Amino acid sequence: MALAHTFKANPHWLPPQKQREIANIPGEDGLPFIGNTLRMLRDPVAFGYRMVSTYGRIFRNNAFGGPTVSLMGPEANELVLFDRDKIFSSEQGWGPMLNLLFPRGLMLMDFEKHRADRKVLSVAFKPEPMRHYAEALNAGISRTVAGWGNRPIRFYDAIKALTLDLAADSFLGMPLGPEADRINQAFVDEVQASVAPIRVPLPGTAMRKGVKARKYLVDLFSREIPTRRTGDGQDFFSQFCRATDEAGQPLSDAAIADHMNFLMMAAHDTITSSATSLVMLLGRNPEWQDRLRAEIAGLGLNDDEGLPYGQLDRLVLTDYAFKEALRLIPPVPSLPRRAVRDFDFGGYHIPAGTTVGISVGYTHKMPEHWPDPERFDPMRFTPEASKGRHKYAWVPFGGGAHMCLGLHFATMQIRILMAQLLTRYRIELDEGSGERWQAWPIPRPKDGLPVRFIPLG
Repeated sequence: MALAHTFKANPHWLPPQKQREIANIPGEDGLPFIGNTLRMLRDPVAFGYRMVSTYGRIFRNNAFGGPTVSLMGPEANELVLFDRDKIFSSEQGWGPMLNLLFPRGLMLMDFEKHRADRKVLSVAFKPEPMRHYAEALNAGISRTVAGWGNRPIRFYDAIKALTLDLAADSFLGMPLGPEADRINQAFVDEVQASVAPIRVPLPGTAMRKGVKARKYLVDLFSREIPTRRTGDGQDFFSQFCRATDEAGQPLSDAAIADHMNFLMMAAHDTITSSATSLVMLLGRNPEWQDRLRAEIAGLGLNDDEGLPYGQLDRLVLTDYAFKEALRLIPPVPSLPRRAVRDFDFGGYHIPAGTTVGISVGYTHKMPEHWPDPERFDPMRFTPEASKGRHKYAWVPFGGGAHMCLGLHFATMQIRILMAQLLTRYRIELDEGSGERWQAWPIPRPKDGLPVRFIPLG
């Protein structure tokens, strides 16, 4: 098979670990070949709580192709994400899930290579480009949400289509046109393949669909690169094609295409999840709709200008509400790494080669940090309420060197979306809307979140 070589580990990776090498850590290995994969996919939250209650906050597991040690809680998050001693490889942690789908994406890079590419990519998130994106987001969101009133819609599907269009405008600088549906489906296929039980692209498998989707998207981006290198576009893609590294050299076409594949996915799939959870929670808590609407009205905006870039930071309560939505339903519920050196934590010696997982979702519900953790309460994020809380008790964007590069873009898009929605509509949910969510790979409501936007009187 032509693709056979692609699912081998990169040659500099540590060799596969044997389960016996972490047998000193309490836990369970599950069924032959598949371990606990199916149980985790069925209900990852319940699985995690059962493992913690049975074995404690450090436990052994076997899922998605190999043994893992899970480290739960903010102290573990700080150890792994801050990574003061450069113990943990993001490339080798994410690689078994993403190496066929997003190779050379920023998450699949470590240490100096990651630092260098991140520096090049960061040119697109400086203030001037962000002002350009804000204008495009205001226009695109206003145009679309104006047609959402007084009709039933599945919000997840509607916002996914919108965020893909917005990502295309801001990041690609071109409309997707008739290929929009195919591009969206390609991203869906890639993301679903990341948690497929069969990890090789055999015919008829989800992984095969994901690999074919990646090829289609990389070919799409690659065709555009030559003209973008010599143009003067202000979109992310064009800036990235013209950017140079510290030695004054441009990145290769292959590196640019792979970065665009990963960042376009992140720029619309994770924002889709976050926007959906926030709208659901506001629908369930109408008093918070009123509070955010009053805050937005206090800016004195007119319909033509939308929410200017310079006014973003004035939406303090809106920011708190978004943070609380990210706490309750983080778009990336867990983060894998692989130890490249031995380390000790929580009374256990963990050898080099161990795949290590931290749980964002579990940490965000720990009652010692978040009293009454299932309750929607944006005021948890006031300076007074946050004082003394562990810095790594809230990590929806990761942390350390791998902190999400697009977090300010995501926050800007959500604030503009709220300004455009809440000045027009009252959010009403159908009975039972959003009750059940698929947790992995990126959370989404199984019913698509049926919702109605009722025009204000």
